[in-house]
Amino acid sequence: MTHATTDTAPWVRRYHPAPQAPARLVCFPHAGGSATFYFPVSRALSPSVDVLAIQYPGRQDRRAEPCVDDMGTLADLVTDELGPWLDRPVALFGHSMGATLAYEVARRLEAAGTTPLGLFASGRGAPSRQRDERTHLATDDHLLAELRRLSGTETRMLDDEELVRMILPAVRSDYRAVETYRHRPGPPLRCPVLALVGDADPKATVEEARSWADHTTGPFTLRVFPGGHFYLNDQAPAVLAAISSHITPNQGAERT
Repeated sequence: MTHATTDTAPWVRRYHPAPQAPARLVCFPHAGGSATFYFPVSRALSPSVDVLAIQYPGRQDRRAEPCVDDMGTLADLVTDELGPWLDRPVALFGHSMGATLAYEVARRLEAAGTTPLGLFASGRGAPSRQRDERTHLATDDHLLAELRRLSGTETRMLDDEELVRMILPAVRSDYRAVETYRHRPGPPLRCPVLALVGDADPKATVEEARSWADHTTGPFTLRVFPGGHFYLNDQAPAVLAAISSHITPNQGAERT
């Protein structure tokens, strides 16, 4: 199987192609986020790692497309789109909602015979640690207040009324997907799992992150960083080092 011939497919963004890299890292954005969130990751890891960023429908250049508000459906669609990119080993990184989505994609890949190099689950409790959250049902003002509280979007962007009108449907759809998600029983992953979390994250406690260990028979590592839900913005060098150290030792391994 050869990799996709285009780097501008709707779902997959490849900002810094690294055709000689022995492994790929597929990055999944947070709720309301877009593929461009991972542009700095792509720049930092290329050419050692070929970084792919997933672009969900309903935002940026895909704004005219209907959003997908069901996690299972979204995982099915992303897994299908990744098919042409599985000609070399892949690891999956997801932050917040993206961590849950990356986990569901990893389950589907393993069921189809491809075991990822690893799953990096950032800023999200394990799928088995369910919270009763209903932000997707809140008013626009409450939803904006939640975004400001988490500091995932620059405050001045949220003061732009026209921009807010454009992003709110995608934000609400993503929140609906992650808040209505319920973990389905099934075999644990076989791949290694690295959970990363901020020590002051209101959306994922250290103990909730530690429970990712229950979802794999492979090696498990927990890394706790200073910071809140978007700790990775301030801790980028350490996060990138953690990713690289877990991918590099396995780059010569064959997929199973």
